[in-house]
Amino acid sequence: QVQPVESGGGLVQAGGSLRLSCAAFGRTFRVGWFRQAPGKEREFVGLITWSGGNTYYADSAKGRFAISRDNAKKTVDLQMNSLKPEDTAVYYCAIATVAGGDYDYWGQGTQVTVSS
Repeated sequence: QVQPVESGGGLVQAGGSLRLSCAAFGRTFRVGWFRQAPGKEREFVGLITWSGGNTYYADSAKGRFAISRDNAKKTVDLQMNSLKPEDTAVYYCAIATVAGGDYDYWGQGTQVTVSS
């Protein structure tokens, strides 16, 4: 198993969009996206199951964020639209290798900064 790698972070104005990508390797049951803002605890953003492609989102992400996967490339993308300054955080992807299990592998994170 290899640690996932995130990419695509950056600086964007409020109302703009960013697309993050997570390259995942090895056994993958589901991939989750999390974020952590300065001085705050890490929070769940959303997830996708690898085989069925089912997605689930935190309330803060519903309607604005979308998670998709590319089986061939073994990547999972987080499309973020209508970004707000409160979306500013380090975004992490994480891999769970078994159903019902915790996330076993975490990426190093990518910074997303939304200016007002």
